[in-house]
Amino acid sequence: MRRLITILHQRGLHLPEHGLWLDPHRGKPLAFVSHAHSDHIARHREVLMTAATARFMRERLGGNRTEHIATFGETREFATGRATLLPAGHILGSAQIFFETAAGSLLYTGDFKLAPGLTAERCEWRRADTLVMETTFGLPRYVMPPRAGVAARIVNFCRETLDAGAVPVLLGYSLGKAQEIIRIVLAAGLTPMLHESVWKMTEIHRELCAEFPDGSVRFRAASAKGHVVVFPPNAANSAELEKIGARRTAILTGWALDPGAKYRSRCEEAFPLSDHADYDELLRYVELVQPKRVLTVHGFAAEFAADLRRRGIEAWALAQENQLELKLG
Repeated sequence: MRRLITILHQRGLHLPEHGLWLDPHRGKPLAFVSHAHSDHIARHREVLMTAATARFMRERLGGNRTEHIATFGETREFATGRATLLPAGHILGSAQIFFETAAGSLLYTGDFKLAPGLTAERCEWRRADTLVMETTFGLPRYVMPPRAGVAARIVNFCRETLDAGAVPVLLGYSLGKAQEIIRIVLAAGLTPMLHESVWKMTEIHRELCAEFPDGSVRFRAASAKGHVVVFPPNAANSAELEKIGARRTAILTGWALDPGAKYRSRCEEAFPLSDHADYDELLRYVELVQPKRVLTVHGFAAEFAADLRRRGIEAWALAQENQLELKLG
């Protein structure tokens, strides 16, 4: 029977033979953190990550930890194996981990995107025996339209709203999506006005990335008219927005491909701007990595794994019900 790296799903991904966790939800002795979105960070004792993720994590989480900072492409002897971080293309500093051991190699993507964006390093890959991949959009209906066309639609929405004397409000996560929105808005000659959380993340972005454009202003309800307001989705119903008067709101998310997305979000528009790989990119990534097995996590993990099996690729969703099947190797 061929031997491959053992990986378990236990509120996070665990390599028990190496004492290493991959994006666990709770604090662990030693963890790889792929990026600094809130669902991927926790209070670990020791952390392997990029410098950008470390900087965002300090701002968002606080606390003390031993930080093992690695640059992209740098290989280290780490936890009874050799670890190399690769760009994931998700947000600034987001990383994949390529882990080599006596039992073979493993590539864990974390959240990733193949298509180039405006703020993240472009995704890279290595061939690996085991590919552990996030499958947020793992159904055939989730194929994103060209980003240039989506950006043009966003700008048109903003211009039409401003021409009507109202304030355009764009909703996107304060880290990653918001900076993509800001670059689109600035490139169109418009001025973004940023929610406080977006402002903080954008200032760190500028600190880490000298070429990130200036020109945004902090949110002030009294002077919002004439600006493009950028807020996180969880602040869409805040009292601050109520103060600006006439406004039109749009949410920017890959889930905008779902019928009725704008109504569920209580917005006038929903634009499919995503920082995750779509279905076609997920298939393409498996082709690039050429793994002996694929393990899927998040989103439509079971559906995408079944899709791969129909294509002749060994693939399983990493969930508790799959543990016995995975142990068979």
